[in-house]
Amino acid sequence: MSLDRIELRGLRARGRHGCLPAERELGQEFVVDVALGLDTRPAAEGDDLSRTVDYGSLASRLVAVVEGEPVNLIETLADRLAKICLEDPNVTEADVTVHKPAAPVPHPFTDVAVRIRRSRP
Repeated sequence: MSLDRIELRGLRARGRHGCLPAERELGQEFVVDVALGLDTRPAAEGDDLSRTVDYGSLASRLVAVVEGEPVNLIETLADRLAKICLEDPNVTEADVTVHKPAAPVPHPFTDVAVRIRRSRP
């Protein structure tokens, strides 16, 4: 059976993630996209929020992680965000992309991003 998808794109929060002292001191905006794999049929059949993902609540938990404890790598941040997504028992898999549009790259660029996929064991 293929999974349905719920996507939350362009979630913005300010964090202090990075390896450079200036990134930790000044912070910068991070942009998060998540795509959740789940079966939405039970929620649709009963028109029941408890049988799907409350994406407003999820957004608040994701923002708390981005705004919380700093990490060196956006790979680590993406992994933490995926774990938050998989805490919901309705979610079978999570694709998480963390964008760092103000990354310290010494050349013109549009975006730096890390995308990961995690699923339940």
